[in-house]
Amino acid sequence: MAVTAAPEGASARLRTMPKALRAAAPFLAPLALMALIFAFSALPSDGDDHGPLVLVLRKLTHFGEYFALTALWWWALRTRIGGRRALAPALAIAIGYAVTDEIHQTFVDGRVGTWRDVLIDSAGAFAAAWLIRRSLDPAAVRSG
Repeated sequence: MAVTAAPEGASARLRTMPKALRAAAPFLAPLALMALIFAFSALPSDGDDHGPLVLVLRKLTHFGEYFALTALWWWALRTRIGGRRALAPALAIAIGYAVTDEIHQTFVDGRVGTWRDVLIDSAGAFAAAWLIRRSLDPAAVRSG
């Protein structure tokens, strides 16, 4: 089989991939983020109080992780079921993962799972869903 130069652009590269890999490609990013979240959640706590600034940064990170996770799942799922229909499953996956991540943390030395973190994670997920929904409905942007 002759090797040819890959055409320019991401969509052109996707066209040259084997069909199974091309079908799986959109799901790699959200799965990688989930693995990263899991890895950080598995780190034991150092037990030190790092002050209010670090606490705020950690909570903003929670928000941002689940904002990104919802957006990535929406991006992946829209390739299968369309943009509007993909939003609810993307949101459900992100919030479900937030719950399981907090449960996971209860098994890690020095860590605790909290509903407060689930709520912060969910706020990030809902913020992403809201922005995606607005981008899908131009009339909502104009009216509001």
